[in-house]
Amino acid sequence: MASTLPPLAERMRPQTIEGYIGQQHLLGEKSVLRKSIESGTIPSMIFWGPPGVGKTTLAHLLANSLNYPFFSLSAISSGVREMRAVIEEAEKSGKAILFIDEIHRFNKAQQDALLGAVERGTIILIGATTENPSFEVISALLSRCQVYVLKNLTDDELLSIVTNAITHDEELKKKDITLKETEALLHFSGGDARKLLNALELVVSQSGKDKNVVISNESVSNVLQKKAALYDKAGEQHYDIISAFIKSMRGSDPNAAVYWMARMLEGGEDPKFIARRMLILASEDIGNANPNALLLATACFQAIERIGMPEGRIILSQCVVYLATSPKSNASYEVINTASALVSQTGDLPVPLHLRNAPTRLMKNMDYGKNYKYAHSFENNFIVQEFMPDAIAGKKIYEPGANTREQEIRRFLKDRWKDKYDY
Repeated sequence: MASTLPPLAERMRPQTIEGYIGQQHLLGEKSVLRKSIESGTIPSMIFWGPPGVGKTTLAHLLANSLNYPFFSLSAISSGVREMRAVIEEAEKSGKAILFIDEIHRFNKAQQDALLGAVERGTIILIGATTENPSFEVISALLSRCQVYVLKNLTDDELLSIVTNAITHDEELKKKDITLKETEALLHFSGGDARKLLNALELVVSQSGKDKNVVISNESVSNVLQKKAALYDKAGEQHYDIISAFIKSMRGSDPNAAVYWMARMLEGGEDPKFIARRMLILASEDIGNANPNALLLATACFQAIERIGMPEGRIILSQCVVYLATSPKSNASYEVINTASALVSQTGDLPVPLHLRNAPTRLMKNMDYGKNYKYAHSFENNFIVQEFMPDAIAGKKIYEPGANTREQEIRRFLKDRWKDKYDY
């Protein structure tokens, strides 16, 4: 392939909305953005999403579909002077689209310089960012823009992009390309369509004068000089590895737990899926043996949403080690299972009268709430009374775990309920 050609990713950039692959939640029939395009009016907007999912392409397509002058700036290399020059040009034409790539890199002064032109409608701003705009874009500018979240491309969408390139690119059509295996190609792309097409082009170019090119896991790994950690996110291996991950943390082995997590991340697993599993484990397998585990797991999940990858892997790793090395208890898991079984067995037992709410005189006359003892009116904010339905009065379903924290809970309950429950 001639070196003077633009890269394959650039050559395959779609020229129409119909040729755009992915983001159907934004561009599908009756979607909000699609309706805006069809009406011929679009608001200023910010595209937020990971690299290579089509933010820049979509901005170009919007400009083409509306036939507006299009200006593009990069926040890495442009400043206020370049921005003002574009705004002056836009004023001459009446209205124009200004696309700013990596808008999160603009400082407050640079973002402030955009406000007037956006507010007057001189420019329709389209910003692209991989960072959460709530933290990186000033509130005054953010309030004037619609934020659209672009999702990771699915494997099917990525394969459609590959197939489309093989079928329609004039250079690739000179070869007889066979897609034997695609796991490695998808793995190395990391969901980034640009990386995907660059990798495809590189593998094909390594075939030299050979007309027949077979795309396989081995050929892709050899050309890219990396070994793919193949991981089927939808198949048996997905469930086996997440099972090994959970069981390693439950078994208090941080070494194995972090290893299995790394396998998942290298295989392209969604980090939020991993964080969700840790949230569950923090309650199911640690619970009140260390209540801070749930707090840390929650903070981990929130941090992953804000930070993303690759830095998010450090946060995940910290949380994995903490959960694996925490004392363990499944008492909360067991007690809800026991309670659910009891409900299934006994049905809808009536609430004892003394526990019922009595907002009306009639209910009070029917003894709703009568003889209820307000705990704070007694010594140590406690008084023995029955809280279970009459048919299962005195039934104990919670058993504290054998750990330091829950043994404190056991002593508390034994002191309060020594004549009622066997703690």
